[in-house]
Amino acid sequence: IGINFNTNNACNWGCVYCQVPDLSVGAAPDLDFDLLAAELHEFLQDVLHGDFYDRFEVEADKRVIKDIALSGNGEPTSVQEFSRAIALIIEIVEAAKIPQPFNYVLITNGSLIHKPDVQAGLRLLNQYAGQVWYKIDSATEQGRAVINHTVISDKRQQDNLQLCAILCATWVQSCVFHYALSPEFGLLSEQEQAAYITLLSSSKDNLQGVMLYSVARPSLQPEASAISSATEAQLQLLAENIRELGLVVKVSV
Repeated sequence: IGINFNTNNACNWGCVYCQVPDLSVGAAPDLDFDLLAAELHEFLQDVLHGDFYDRFEVEADKRVIKDIALSGNGEPTSVQEFSRAIALIIEIVEAAKIPQPFNYVLITNGSLIHKPDVQAGLRLLNQYAGQVWYKIDSATEQGRAVINHTVISDKRQQDNLQLCAILCATWVQSCVFHYALSPEFGLLSEQEQAAYITLLSSSKDNLQGVMLYSVARPSLQPEASAISSATEAQLQLLAENIRELGLVVKVSV
C-alpha cells in the first residue's frame, strides 16, 4: 500500500530516470490530515474486509499486505509536519489490525534527514520496526549533479546516511544504468563505484544492506533517450564488490 504525499509531482531532486510525468522542482503540498486518515482507513477496510481482491482479480497467493510504503511522486520527507503524518499513518494502520507481518517503508533520497522533524518521524518508524530505503545513485557531487540534479555535498550525504542508519533500520537503494550523455557518471563508472564503496564502508556497521536495481520502465524526463538498463552481470559484479564489505546485497533484475 503506497502513500503519496507528493501529489503535485514535485521533488527537490530531478533524477534523469524518474518515471513521474511533468516532474517539477519543489516540495510536497500541505497535507490534509483528515483526508489522509479517511482514505487510508477506507482502503484498509476494503482490502481486509471488503471485496478489493475479488474486484481486481488478485491471485490467491498474492492476497497479502507486505508493506505500508511512503514514496509517491516526489520526496516524501519534504511534506510539512512529517512526523505528525507518520504518527497518523501508524495510528490508522495499527487500528486496522493487519493479520500478517508487514513492513513500514520510507523511500527517500535522504536529503532532508538533517531536519529535526524528519528525524522524529524516523524514530517513530523505528519503534514500529519500520525501514528506510535510502536512495544513493552516486557518491560524488558531480555524479549527483548529473544524475539526480541536486547539489547535496559529499559531507551532507555521508552525515545524513549515517544518521538515518542510526535512527531507523536503513537499506541503501541504488539505480544502476547506462547514461549515454555522461557515461563517466553513475555506478557503472569505475571511479564512481570506488566512491560508492567508500561511502558504504563508512556506514556499513549500521546499514541493513544494499538493494541494487536498474531501470525497468521508460524515464519520462528529457534525458530518457540516453538511458538504458544495466545487465544482470553488471549488477551482480557490483553486488559482489559490495559484499566484500560484509554487507547483505539484494539484486532486482
